[in-house]
Amino acid sequence: MQVNSFVLRNPPERNFSNHLKMPTMRLQKVIIFLTFFTLTVFGQPVKDMQPKLVQLIDKSLQGEIEFIKQREICETVWNKVVNQKDGEMLSPAEKKIYDNCDESHESYWDILGVGCSWYCGGGLDTISSSSTLKTIRGIKYSANNIHDLNYKTAWIEGVPGYGIGENITYHFPPQNPRITDIIIVNGYVKSQKAWQDNSRVKKLKMYVDNKPFAILNLADSRQEQTFKFAPLGYGDRENWEQLQTKPWWTIKFEILEVYKGDKYDDTAITEIYFDGIDVH
Repeated sequence: MQVNSFVLRNPPERNFSNHLKMPTMRLQKVIIFLTFFTLTVFGQPVKDMQPKLVQLIDKSLQGEIEFIKQREICETVWNKVVNQKDGEMLSPAEKKIYDNCDESHESYWDILGVGCSWYCGGGLDTISSSSTLKTIRGIKYSANNIHDLNYKTAWIEGVPGYGIGENITYHFPPQNPRITDIIIVNGYVKSQKAWQDNSRVKKLKMYVDNKPFAILNLADSRQEQTFKFAPLGYGDRENWEQLQTKPWWTIKFEILEVYKGDKYDDTAITEIYFDGIDVH
């Protein structure tokens, strides 16, 4: 990854005894300058970011049942189109069904559908979390749920209380396409009740290679929330073999603040997924 380099040259020798006589106000200015200089030279300033709210995730278990029924009707019509004999036509009712069928999503809970996306050439190898809520009635809340491109599952932290300080880490191989968009589905969005009962994230601290990078302020909403960045990842991609020898890199998200759930203190994130460049 591209990292800005800075050279701190040796200053000329000075008589520092004179500095003891500096006025208080001047000393304060020097301290403020040095603090800012340190943040700029030895690490990127931490950005405070607001999301762009996009698609509302208005899902429910009843909606899944209705989707399955409609899908079965559509498949009947699709099969007739594929296997139709010469001269055989769809009836007006069948044509109306055919026109209204959505072929882009095989599952009610799919996030991206079957079309090509950044994930055609992207992805990652592993996800790890600081804790995970134990399996309850066969439902798992593991770290993998946060990046399975499915609105029905969620990662839920597993410590007592609201999970302040708990985190999830994405591990990327060096050849992974660069990321420009981070999309977060906050809370447990499989239903309105699940979303309200469980806690949601208010602030996430984002780290790149374990260095603080941004504070992501999340809305208390079932809408997808997009944060845009300059490309994250390795920019020199012409020599593929050399690129593959570079170190893996990580993005970590740490829970700083939450919106409290009506019933549970468990904090849930349905999905954190990505969009970017280097795939088309």
